[in-house]
Amino acid sequence: MLILGIESSCDDTGAAVVEDGSVVLSSVVSSQDSIHAKYGGVVPELASRRHIESIIPVVEEALSSSGAALKDIGGIAVTQGPGLVGSLLIGLTFAKSVSYTMKIPFTGVNHIEAHPFAAFLKIRGEEKEAPGFPAVAMIVSGGHTTLLLLKDHTSYEIIGSTLDDAAGEAFDKVAKLIGLGYPGGSAIDRVAKDGNAEAVSFTRPLISKGSLDFSFSGLKTAVLNFVRSKGELRPEDVPDLAASFQEAVVDALVTKALWALDKTGAKDLIVAGGVACNSRLRTKAASMAAKKGARLFIPPPRYCSDNGAVVAALGYHQLKKGIVGSIDMNALPTWEGF
Repeated sequence: MLILGIESSCDDTGAAVVEDGSVVLSSVVSSQDSIHAKYGGVVPELASRRHIESIIPVVEEALSSSGAALKDIGGIAVTQGPGLVGSLLIGLTFAKSVSYTMKIPFTGVNHIEAHPFAAFLKIRGEEKEAPGFPAVAMIVSGGHTTLLLLKDHTSYEIIGSTLDDAAGEAFDKVAKLIGLGYPGGSAIDRVAKDGNAEAVSFTRPLISKGSLDFSFSGLKTAVLNFVRSKGELRPEDVPDLAASFQEAVVDALVTKALWALDKTGAKDLIVAGGVACNSRLRTKAASMAAKKGARLFIPPPRYCSDNGAVVAALGYHQLKKGIVGSIDMNALPTWEGF
């Protein structure tokens, strides 16, 4: 079955064609980073306007690149939430319109649930191991830092979440604070490579021993207090500060992932979401998994950020189970548990 996946939860317009929930025939993403950079973050009204302009060309390119036409599509999966309501409505309205006119069933997807499905994606003919169940999935993005225990393709339990700032949000705010601009995650990752991660001693935000919840607000405040204590941040101070902050975030993430494996007994760990592109997180998670004897699945960066392929992958399994959307389905900017 060919699934057309559509993602528009924030500022990326994504569309993909995925076969049988894993084989990616095409994945196209139109980014808005250059539009929002001068504002230091995503402006919801501008994001929704650009989705209106991008949705049809992006879907057409995804279909063309896959070699498929709409008549070949067996189902449509679209992000229903969580996210910016204006952005979500563009993708959802488009999907419902195509579903209605072409008589193709569609399903609404939680794109946070969809992120771990990046670990199942492959290209045709590729021999690739897939995670088994149960598996721990750590989704780390700009708006969410969540630990899931995946029981099967459509069943999971939330075992940890952020109590305040998400990790990606902390990256963006700290990057703005120290003059690195937006998007902050990639900027800090780049600059930190030239810094000393032990230069500034930041307390690791672990909350309490064994807790699987996250909190990054205090760490963000610690960076602010450090900058204020310096009076003026010199350019030569920035790499060390970026590296020290990044190391504290990564230590917290990897420690929580390890605790989640211990608590659940799972042997497979998936790390997904935009922050999973971070090179230090990828390196440290790999080291931890090797010592633990766990299997680690971190998807290629192109499937870590928001995209239609992961939406299509989850949508395939929902449609197989008869989870079909209705024409009156609405966007869910907030989603219970997330």
